[in-house]
Amino acid sequence: MRRQSWARKGWALSVAAVLVVVAAIGGVAALSGGERATATAAAHAALASTAAVREGKLSAAVSQDGTLTYRARPDGSPFTAINHARGTYTELPAVGDEVGCGDVLYHVDAEPVLLLCGTVPAYRALHVGDTGTDVRQLNRNLRVRGGAFTAKTQRALRALQRRSGAHVTGALALGDAVFLPEAVRIAKVAGVLGGPAAPGAPALSATSETLHVQVNLDPSDQGQVKRDDRVRITLPGNRTATGRVDGFGRIAEAPAAGQGAGGAADATIPTSIGLDDPRAARGLDRAPVAVEITTDGVEHALSVPVTALVGKAGGGFAVEVVRSGERRDLVAVRVGLFDTADGRVQVEGTLRAGDRVAVPSL
Repeated sequence: MRRQSWARKGWALSVAAVLVVVAAIGGVAALSGGERATATAAAHAALASTAAVREGKLSAAVSQDGTLTYRARPDGSPFTAINHARGTYTELPAVGDEVGCGDVLYHVDAEPVLLLCGTVPAYRALHVGDTGTDVRQLNRNLRVRGGAFTAKTQRALRALQRRSGAHVTGALALGDAVFLPEAVRIAKVAGVLGGPAAPGAPALSATSETLHVQVNLDPSDQGQVKRDDRVRITLPGNRTATGRVDGFGRIAEAPAAGQGAGGAADATIPTSIGLDDPRAARGLDRAPVAVEITTDGVEHALSVPVTALVGKAGGGFAVEVVRSGERRDLVAVRVGLFDTADGRVQVEGTLRAGDRVAVPSL
């Protein structure tokens, strides 16, 4: 279930939130044309405490539920290893195994198929004289510079084949390796031990080895949430971690059957949040978390607790300023950014930092 965010509808929702609070404390006063009126005795009794008008940074945020999981593609889908070897699967990894770049991923006919790291999938055999982006990413795996298959590439590839137990040829056949973007953690094995390894069929799916947070973001929030926005994450046990928004899926997804209405209005955008220190979440795969994404901010703003606002008859808001000698005046204000973390709201009016405003004694 998605958590409702105060910032979801921007300023309009901030005003709606203010109205709810004002109604809850019964703070409606008659004030017109910028006049200041003395608060009633009843309001004095209800607003016995004060708080300071502060100047400083305010932040708006979107709050959501999320899930810790191992990172893969921006939409949350895993990487897929497409097999190009022909024969029989004779050794396969187990779910949860971690495989590094240059390590053996699985075996076909007792021959190793390597994991090499790169974004271009294998689509041809490579040998001396070839050039291209696929050769360049092979060279990166072999710590050889350039985008050409040279004698240095051949020597480095022979050394890798020797270490992995493959036939030492100095060339890379199409079925000798699978290219995936990074070192992986096995998520699902599609191949069957002893079953046929068919070229072009998925052998397994995998994620990265790094935990991240996956959030299903309301499309209405995507206009507020941006890549690299700062995030505060509450982990199980009430521990906290920090991170940033990594990216978004390209397609809005409706809830699965049994998880909601499933219509277009319920569709969400898969959103990936990277952890500043993934070790903080070690061992928490699939754990639920709460996230607060900071989406906007004002560096130098006057603010008051939202509970200090008083609704004006005819619309708008005011605050009750406590002057020297306990004199109290209602001052009209315009409200701006609502800070969800501190429960404060930006105000503009004839106020100064340090002024005291009345708040309810709850």
